[in-house]
Amino acid sequence: MTEQPALEVDKLCCVRGDRELFRDLSFGVDRGEVLHLKGHNGSGKTTLLRALAGLLLPEDGAIRWRGESIRSLREDYARHLLYLGHLNAIKGDLSAVENLRISAILDGFEITEDRAWSILGEIGLSGHEDLPTKHLSQGQKRRVALARLLANQATVWILDEPFTALDVAAVQMLQDVIQRHVAGGGIAIITTHQEVAMLGDQTRTVVLGRHHA
Repeated sequence: MTEQPALEVDKLCCVRGDRELFRDLSFGVDRGEVLHLKGHNGSGKTTLLRALAGLLLPEDGAIRWRGESIRSLREDYARHLLYLGHLNAIKGDLSAVENLRISAILDGFEITEDRAWSILGEIGLSGHEDLPTKHLSQGQKRRVALARLLANQATVWILDEPFTALDVAAVQMLQDVIQRHVAGGGIAIITTHQEVAMLGDQTRTVVLGRHHA
């Protein structure tokens, strides 16, 4: 008997307005894997990510975490999850440290100020930790948002265009962060338009706009 994957999508159908984005979409992703979602603009990648994060209801089909519908699990599923959208969702008048500590509270836990400084240094923001983020570059703002990955203990990372606005060094840094997460038994589900070398055999691909499982 084949073991059920940790996160399973079963015959999913999503619509936007009066347009069907995809139907009968099925795939599974297990701990220790990266899932790379691909597809042309408008194919439904962000919609699928939001459905996987429990932020919208699909038109049909099911999403299961450890064999149970995420609709019935609700908060029990949410505590295993970190969703990072393509927008940074940071407050410009607050410092990077303040933004990170507030985002941690919103994610359901707290980090000390010292821990926030340490994380921001690790993510490449040394010297910018206490500046209002409105004074940071787009790449630095993206790093502030990505710092949530190092603060959070969630198993499932759902990342919408995480490499946007990052320079070459930052792209490599983020790939290393994702690799450590997956090597530790985590799951990463990612959309990106950039050609990045993910994790070789640990990376699976689902292409929207055609049947692919």
